[in-house]
Amino acid sequence: MFNIERWQEIFEAIAKNKLRTFLTGVSVASGIFILVILLGVGKGLQNGIQKSFERDAVGSIYVWGGATAKAYKGLNPGRKIQFRNSDYDLSVNKYGDLMDIKGSTYSSWGATIVYGKESGSYEYRGVNPDGIAIENATVIKGRFVNNNDVVNKEKVTVISEKIKLDLFKDQDPIGKQITVNGINFKVIGIFTDPGGDWDEKRIFIPLSTVQRVFGVGDKINNMFYTLKKKDSYQEAVDEANRFTENLGQLLKSKNGVAPDDTSGIGINNSVTEVKKFYDLNLYIRLFFWWVGICTIIAGVVGVSNIMMIIVKERTKEIGIRKALGASPISIILMILHESIFITTISGFIGLLTGLALLELVGPHAQSEYFVNPQVDFTVAMSTLIVLVVAGALAGFVPAYRAAKIRPIVALRDE
Repeated sequence: MFNIERWQEIFEAIAKNKLRTFLTGVSVASGIFILVILLGVGKGLQNGIQKSFERDAVGSIYVWGGATAKAYKGLNPGRKIQFRNSDYDLSVNKYGDLMDIKGSTYSSWGATIVYGKESGSYEYRGVNPDGIAIENATVIKGRFVNNNDVVNKEKVTVISEKIKLDLFKDQDPIGKQITVNGINFKVIGIFTDPGGDWDEKRIFIPLSTVQRVFGVGDKINNMFYTLKKKDSYQEAVDEANRFTENLGQLLKSKNGVAPDDTSGIGINNSVTEVKKFYDLNLYIRLFFWWVGICTIIAGVVGVSNIMMIIVKERTKEIGIRKALGASPISIILMILHESIFITTISGFIGLLTGLALLELVGPHAQSEYFVNPQVDFTVAMSTLIVLVVAGALAGFVPAYRAAKIRPIVALRDE
């Protein structure tokens, strides 16, 4: 029930000790302010890590040919491993039941792409229909390469939004012809890639078309795979490790590479890399929580100490109240109200200040691994509620001690 006299007493007590109340409030506000900032920084790091993996499908496994470092079966070291369609077919036939997305590519930088009077040097990449998923790109107009294009070796291409702006300006490129190293291709789609301009300096062409028109036979540069989902992240990591090891040995055997030669065939398993980054991010965020909570605890301890001083100063007043019939619960509530009020107001100020700073500074403090620092509103309000409860607990011990004071002892206090 609202008691105006109780609130008058609280404000009178605060007015009599402005500096003490202000310093107590600052300690509490700074605690939640620091916690909010640290949580925002942790979220910014998490967003940056996620963005760094937007270049490709998360959990992908890439395979490429390297150069052998060891002699094997009469073959000299330093031999370049060139993958071919048969390597990809072998991997799919052997482990296809484990795969979700799969494909192979052949790419070349420095291709001259021309439309009308505009031209530029870009990369062409031969792909199959799954290429759009593994690159994590998005078709924004038209379509991507399909199975019919691959089977019939169609001379079609999907260009990036950047190349569209470079060559076509304001024109619609769909259905128009471009030349790639002097060979005509029909534009069937436009894509955009979250990796940015670097990943948009390329066009996609059916792999079979690239192998035929550019005279590379059945050569491929890379193979890529993603595995089917597992019930837990650790299961996914274990499965990816087994798949990587078995696939590596299979391809080494086919290409005459020593089983212990780590240079002949390169395999990048981003499933385990993702786990490393997210583990690191988890440790950072846990550290930030620990520092912030310790800061809040320090502020709450400060509130408790102040409440003890207030109880000491008001001992005689408390004795008079009890002599006049005040119940122990009314004494406890009198002290708790002041503790909760100071904690709530100070915590709310610290919370709003932290959120406002993140909102103002966050958009300007971004880099490759730090993006959009923010704090979830639910987390922020939960933190404030915890702080209020902590403030109540901080005031309870002094309040309980006050309620236990015997009137005769309190009245003798000087």
